[in-house]
Amino acid sequence: MSSSDRGPAGPTATSGSGDLNRSLELLWGTGEAGSRGPKRGLSLDRIVTAAVEVADAEGLDAVSMRRLSADLGVGTMSLYRYVPGKAELLDLMLDRVRGLMLDGRPAEPCDWRAAVDALARAELALYRRHPWLLKVNQARTVLGPSALKGLELALLGLKGMGLTDPETISVIIAVQSFVTGIVRMEAEAAWAAKETGVSDEEFWKRQEPFLDRAMHTGAYPMLAALSPDAFSADVDHFAFGLRALMDGFEAMVDRAAARQEPKDTP
Repeated sequence: MSSSDRGPAGPTATSGSGDLNRSLELLWGTGEAGSRGPKRGLSLDRIVTAAVEVADAEGLDAVSMRRLSADLGVGTMSLYRYVPGKAELLDLMLDRVRGLMLDGRPAEPCDWRAAVDALARAELALYRRHPWLLKVNQARTVLGPSALKGLELALLGLKGMGLTDPETISVIIAVQSFVTGIVRMEAEAAWAAKETGVSDEEFWKRQEPFLDRAMHTGAYPMLAALSPDAFSADVDHFAFGLRALMDGFEAMVDRAAARQEPKDTP
């Protein structure tokens, strides 16, 4: 694992940072990939698939044109006939993994609660399966077919909330941001244990004598009064947070419905 992949301290790559027009051409199939003498058996699909597999197994920094050419058994220059470089390849990788997330998503309007739940769980599965996504600054995501399809399905599922368009987009952002925070917390814990060789249980166990003395000083009455299971590892923070979001969205839906109710005329 490379040094920059040891933890999600910050992005190490940025989507949309390459040749934007070329990325869009390749995503939407309007480019001439491989037009300059393609290698037999090689394709853009194979290159993107190989790149995602390397990133999943070894982290984003392990992905390079040289590494992919070795894995695919071709010369490095052969790859450049299909994709200009790693920046554009990253855009294709992001849309590819987004496409994988769409499996199982409802294609018909459904109860908005089910739609929010499906969106949250799909995002959770996406980041757990591809933790290297935490290393990508996606503030300027290049919108390919999979990204647009995912947004279309989300909007379809949330249609029944009766919110304004900006509010509906805010719901999607709130869900995605919540999931990213949960996954980042999980990833940081896993990376810390792997890098230090100290398990979470052992790490907190070592602090107990110091914390016990601190609690008996009376300086931290709120902390001292917490129940023994307050920080239990068995707590499902994802489920709790999702329920809280749902409750908040419910209040918004109720207010929106009240605004739309016809007023009685005297």
